Amino acid sequence: MADINYNPDVLTCLANLSNDEVFTPPSVANAMLDLLPQELFSDPNTRFLDPACKSGVFLREIAKRLLVGLEDKIPDLNERVEHIFREQLYGIAITELTSMISRRSVYCSKYANCEYSIVRFSNPEGNIRYKLISHQWQDGKCVFCGAAQSQYDRGDELESHAYELIHTVNPEDIFNMKFDVVIGNPPYQLSDGGNGASAIPIYNRFIEKAKKLNPTYLVMIIPARWMTGGRGLDDFRKTMLHDDCIRILHDYADSSDVFSGVEIKGGVCYFLRDKSYKGKCHIYRHVLQEIRESERYLVEDGDDIFVREERLISIKDKVGVTNDTSFDKIVSSMKPYGLRGDVFKDPYKYRLPAMSDTEKPGYYKVVGLESLKRTYKYIPQDYPLPTTNPSLNKWKLFVTRNWGIGSFDDIPSSPIIAGPGELCTETFIEFGPFDTRDEVKNVLSYLCTKFFRAMVAIRKQDQGSSKAVYHYVPMQDFSKPWTDEELYAKYGLTEEEISFIESMIKPMELGGDNNG
Repeated sequence: MADINYNPDVLTCLANLSNDEVFTPPSVANAMLDLLPQELFSDPNTRFLDPACKSGVFLREIAKRLLVGLEDKIPDLNERVEHIFREQLYGIAITELTSMISRRSVYCSKYANCEYSIVRFSNPEGNIRYKLISHQWQDGKCVFCGAAQSQYDRGDELESHAYELIHTVNPEDIFNMKFDVVIGNPPYQLSDGGNGASAIPIYNRFIEKAKKLNPTYLVMIIPARWMTGGRGLDDFRKTMLHDDCIRILHDYADSSDVFSGVEIKGGVCYFLRDKSYKGKCHIYRHVLQEIRESERYLVEDGDDIFVREERLISIKDKVGVTNDTSFDKIVSSMKPYGLRGDVFKDPYKYRLPAMSDTEKPGYYKVVGLESLKRTYKYIPQDYPLPTTNPSLNKWKLFVTRNWGIGSFDDIPSSPIIAGPGELCTETFIEFGPFDTRDEVKNVLSYLCTKFFRAMVAIRKQDQGSSKAVYHYVPMQDFSKPWTDEELYAKYGLTEEEISFIESMIKPMELGGDNNG
């Protein structure tokens, strides 16, 4: 009988359909609305704007609250409905299709001037507008959003993804009115025409434009990658971290806890910005069905990121890494030898002879991926490498550039001890150089400690493990191997701090090509 009576909210089902434009489940929309002062829903003068309508879920759920909250002030139901939908709810749809879906959710009709609309407007859009906007191209990129002209300069029969809010200098002129609340779930990224799935974030632009509207309250849900990294997000991160108006932040390590079936690397977050508030932020950290609360500023003196796990802050402060004492000094940048990942796909380009995997005099040994498997091949020593690397004839450790999923206990996959004359493709980054094999083995012992991985976790949010994620890892004397017990004692960690690291991080077992 339970199955027969099952009647899911269609917007909950819709929220699970797409990884491209992530639709918001009603439960999440309501959790975000709960952040607002609830007296707003009893005020007939409060105006709400969703600047990135997809399903209309925010406006629909706001309407439900207003219908209850204004019952005493506007007792007549028809009059109350007319007032709410005409005077209080506004939206900007991101595509023509989502404009129709949103109006269907809010007005019960995809056309607001239709006889089926619960409020009969004089125009088909009502207060949920969609306008076909053109990108403004300059040097192959849109000056407003950075989209690639090669990807989005196309006919009117296809969506341009030139979103109205972020393709104007004066967003306040779109409706020409003051909004008390701006709330939504903006598009997250656009292809920039680079290799593979290369894309640029655009959610930051929605927040920046929303602030220009000067709402009393701003509530948005976005990827959490901005907290520690993200391409082109440095200025945005700095602004967000120093914005003392951000009153509440909910931070989810796993995006599927919010968007079922959708993977957003690094997790997601939603926040309340209250322009009348100045002070510490109330932070809710959601990890593995547990919610940990803290109250602190988003950034501490000397930092340039948000440390998501509060219990790492005291450990970070005790370790006290500086630019001169950071392990990142011996971590290479991407493509340490200038060799791309396609090195084994085009043997003529890189002059790779067909050899068995054995030592060959007069050749450099290269490790990379072929058919998703680690493979060794060779290039002549007279081959002009794209990048000069002092580690070429030294000992070093190769570590995969992408490892784990961004969780606290990520484990690097089979680091490789590499000797003189051994190179790697951009699949790997390099720790080094070192004079002896023993030094590299001692570095490997350090990498295997839970302490090392805890310090990496301060900055690591997704699979990517660039030089930057190793910034808070302290340099050590690699004339000897290291254990967790020695490191805990060296930095004076408390029993509570040690217990936290030990409970959160799994032991690391070596395997594969680490060469002992």
